[in-house]
Amino acid sequence: MVKVAVVGASGGIGQPLSLLLKLNPYVSELALYDVRLAKGVAQDLSHISTNAECRGYDKEEIGQALKGAQVVLIPAGVPRKPGMTRDDLFKINAGIVRGICSSIAQYCPSARVLVISNPVNSTVPIAAETLKAAGCFSAGNVMGVTTLDVVRAETFLADYLNASKRGGLTRQFDKTRMQKDVTVIGGHSGTTIVPVLLGSSLNAALGAEYGKFVHRVQFGGDEVVKAKEGAGSATLSMALAGYRFAEQVLRSIHRESTDPLPAFVYLPGLENGSAAQKKLKDTVDYFALPITLVDGRAAKVDSTVLDRLSAQEHQLVERAVLELSTSIQKGTGFVVGGSKL
Repeated sequence: MVKVAVVGASGGIGQPLSLLLKLNPYVSELALYDVRLAKGVAQDLSHISTNAECRGYDKEEIGQALKGAQVVLIPAGVPRKPGMTRDDLFKINAGIVRGICSSIAQYCPSARVLVISNPVNSTVPIAAETLKAAGCFSAGNVMGVTTLDVVRAETFLADYLNASKRGGLTRQFDKTRMQKDVTVIGGHSGTTIVPVLLGSSLNAALGAEYGKFVHRVQFGGDEVVKAKEGAGSATLSMALAGYRFAEQVLRSIHRESTDPLPAFVYLPGLENGSAAQKKLKDTVDYFALPITLVDGRAAKVDSTVLDRLSAQEHQLVERAVLELSTSIQKGTGFVVGGSKL
């Protein structure tokens, strides 16, 4: 059985994410940490009749929360609000993620670290460099959760295709079975998000709607921020997406077969990572690609997806890596350069 820690457990993502993890049969202990209210969330969840033991830890107890954890999920930080840029988020969340990863290095250095805190394109390099500085970095242990982009792509693609009569498609698309039709690579913000259609007929079926589909996947978060009228960003869908990825990690730890899911990872440290970098013209060290999990860790990436891109998708990737390069350098420099914000 597995001890799972959620850092940022009383927030908008943390609470529903913790609920989903409490229901997972592979979780033996669920440690919930936040600067406030985590003990209340844990007490609430502890009344649910599943076998995971649920404990809450307050501001000064992060060591107890992390000690012995095999999986750590990090949704901590502030959500994006209307008018807020990813740079604005960086100024707040960068220090939070660095502090959490310093504690991980001290209390559970071999844990699988699932980074949800935005901007993921920068916070994953922050996590990696912090663990490197502590001498306990393993590329397979640090994974940026980009699953929300996949969830959105599956949802929006099914919507557009079901509304379309083009391309000779006659079947009704089921949103729960779209994994074979679309994936998402690149990064986890705006134009760094690259939806990849897994069938040539789908592009023809989308027709003029293709651009709208890509834009919705890339900027779907803005729809939620606007609809919540300043009260927050995507929390429930992000919690489901985070859990979907965490569930695959848990299944892998228990030696079950898992389906490849994209994650934002450090390419040089993974099998096929160097091949992926060459295909990306050695422009970036981090990139989201479908990964194979072994014992809950990223073991290799699927670089072949880069060989099957359409002309439009190639253009999207070229644009993505330009922006990614800046975001990655920003995250790396925050730790290596000792930046203070």
